[in-house]
Amino acid sequence: MAEYWKLVILFIIGITAGIINVNAGGGSSITLPALIFMGLDSAVANGTNRIGILVQTFFSVASFRKQKHHEFRKSLTLVLFALPGAVAGALISVRLSDDSFKKILGFVMIAIVLTILFSGKKNRTRSEKINKKKEVLIYPAMVAIGFYGGFIQIGVGFLLIASLYHILKLSLVKVNMHKVFIILIYTIPALLVFIITKNIDWKFGVVLASGMALGGWWGAKIVVIGGEKIIKYILAFAVFLMSIKLLLF
Repeated sequence: MAEYWKLVILFIIGITAGIINVNAGGGSSITLPALIFMGLDSAVANGTNRIGILVQTFFSVASFRKQKHHEFRKSLTLVLFALPGAVAGALISVRLSDDSFKKILGFVMIAIVLTILFSGKKNRTRSEKINKKKEVLIYPAMVAIGFYGGFIQIGVGFLLIASLYHILKLSLVKVNMHKVFIILIYTIPALLVFIITKNIDWKFGVVLASGMALGGWWGAKIVVIGGEKIIKYILAFAVFLMSIKLLLF
């Protein structure tokens, strides 16, 4: 495939992933394998994907802020616990062999498909009352999620949604609002690890980031309006095909 078409396809994938990331999570389950299929080795693909994540979450946070949905102090408190884990995860990721990373990626993607398909319908109205004893669980959860996000990123949005939704009892809009801010901040040191170790393809990264920025801006608007229904089925199908290719070929 000519590089021109790779860049066009990557831009379109970026838009799609940006919308999916903000509304639910798992957009990296499309972008990361796509980068690998375009010829990048796993460490470079993993690093390059972080450029898109950083730009997309910045535009998502800006979109939420413009719509007057933000609690930056609370978001910052949460992300401070995720930062050490994110750096540790990124450092381990760049040391993995290409084959090992692809196998781990394949199994993670299958798990993501199962999560998407078998997650039941949930009541979107949540009580703002928080059990203070249970609330402290969010901090070790942020450390673990930060490590996972630094390591592979795929599906970290689902983990953040589950933690914020069930532990802090937040509404879906607030959950996604905090989620994109947390990912934005911890992605900065994780990306630096990949830059320092020279695991970045800047051309692919900038194109992907442009698409994800657009998708992230639109995605935040969709969250506030309240739509995310059809996305999970499209995502599940795409992720399933890519995971099979990673595991078998």
